[in-house]
Amino acid sequence: MVRPAQTARSERTRAALRQAAVVRFLAQGVEDTSAEQIAADAGVSLRTFYRHFASKNDLLFADYDAGLEWFRAALANRSPQESIVESVNSAILQAPYDIDAVAKIAELRAEELEPGVIVRHIRQVEASFAEVVEEHLRGDDPPRPGTDAALRVTIAARCIAAAVFGAMEVWMLTEEHSLPELARLCRTALDSLESGVIGR
Repeated sequence: MVRPAQTARSERTRAALRQAAVVRFLAQGVEDTSAEQIAADAGVSLRTFYRHFASKNDLLFADYDAGLEWFRAALANRSPQESIVESVNSAILQAPYDIDAVAKIAELRAEELEPGVIVRHIRQVEASFAEVVEEHLRGDDPPRPGTDAALRVTIAARCIAAAVFGAMEVWMLTEEHSLPELARLCRTALDSLESGVIGR
């Protein structure tokens, strides 16, 4: 069993590796960055690097992976009386975005990776996002598994994730890469979902 201190230490190590990779990738490109450099910049051994990531290319998705952690924390801090759509939208807006870095990392991903790899990873992150929303919806008194209530929670969580990631895809395809535009698209997607599907 992993102890809480070990889990916290492991997450700090992963965060340090993600940050070191982003700095290196933006400064010198992916091809000219080695796993050894990333590990050294993060203050860990190469062996530790490979315990957390299979390759340096895994770190091209560091912005998505780190984003799930702040989203989980931000969502947990929302009021239980608030609608799930309002909670999700507010949690998204609390993200510590560095828009320039996000755009540059997206460009590096497009240059370095096959489109299918990018799509698969984004779908995995979307599924993880849905799991976080589902955990929040279940709350302290979750519906019994196999019931209609449990099914509704799962469907709502997956629809919310699809709406948010759909808004992000539209945002990435437009020329307007500002945070206000991303916020507007997410709000529009979630409002559409709430009025047409969730009704809550």
